[in-house]
Amino acid sequence: MNVWGMTDIGLVRRENQDAYAVRCSDESGFTICVVCDGMGGPGGGKQASELAVDAFLATCLANLRQDMELEQVQEVAEFAVAAANTAVYERSVRDKQRGMGTTLVSAIAREGQVLVNNVGDSRAYLIRGGGGERAITRITRDHSLVERLVERGAITEAEARNYPGRNLITRALGPDAEALSDSYQVQLLPGDYLLLCTDGLITTATDDEMAREVLEGGDDNTCLDRLLEIAKGQGAPDNVTAVLLQQQ
Repeated sequence: MNVWGMTDIGLVRRENQDAYAVRCSDESGFTICVVCDGMGGPGGGKQASELAVDAFLATCLANLRQDMELEQVQEVAEFAVAAANTAVYERSVRDKQRGMGTTLVSAIAREGQVLVNNVGDSRAYLIRGGGGERAITRITRDHSLVERLVERGAITEAEARNYPGRNLITRALGPDAEALSDSYQVQLLPGDYLLLCTDGLITTATDDEMAREVLEGGDDNTCLDRLLEIAKGQGAPDNVTAVLLQQQ
C-alpha cells in the first residue's frame, strides 16, 4: 500500500483547522488513515481536529490485531470514532467552547480490504483506472443539509458543491456526548486508489479533475500537490487536506 498526504491553509483562512494522520502498523499489518476538518472558531476547530485525529489513531493502534476479520475491524473503527468524540466533547466542556467539533473520514486497510468511516462532510472516493477508462465513485454520504436536498432531487450533485449553506452539517464529533459514524466496506484492486479529503478540495475540484490528476497527471508523489494547485486556482477559500492510498 502506497500512501501520500497533504494539508494546506488555503488562500483565505487565517488558521489551518484541518488535521490528518497516516500510520502503517507492522504489528497488525493495517494501514490507518484519518482526516478531520475542525470547526468552532479561532483555536477551537484546530484543537478539535487534532484531538480527534490523535484519539482515533491511538485507539486503532491499541486495538487492531493481525488476526481480525473485517467485521471486527469495523468494531474497532466505531470504538475509535467514539473515543475521538469523547476527546473533543470533554475538551469543549472543560474549556467552555460551545460548538467546538470536527468532521472525520477514515480508512483502515490491509491486503486490499478497506473499512471506511465518516462523520460530517469530509469524503472518501474510490478511483479506478483499469481498462483504459477513468472512474471515480464517492463512497461516503455527507451528513449535511445540502446532501438531504440532493437526495430529494431538489438540487444536483454539481449544484451542491457551492450551494448556499453547504457547510451546515447535521452530524459531527464533539458537540454531543455521543456520535455515530457510517461504515463502508471497500475492496481495492491492484492499481486502485482511495482518496480521503475535506470539503476544501471537494468545493474547488470536480470529481473528474480529481480522477484525472490521480490517474493521468504523472508522478503519484505529486498528484496531491497538483490537486492543491487546482484548489488554489479556484481561490481555495477553505483549508485543503487529502490523503491518497494506492493498492499495489
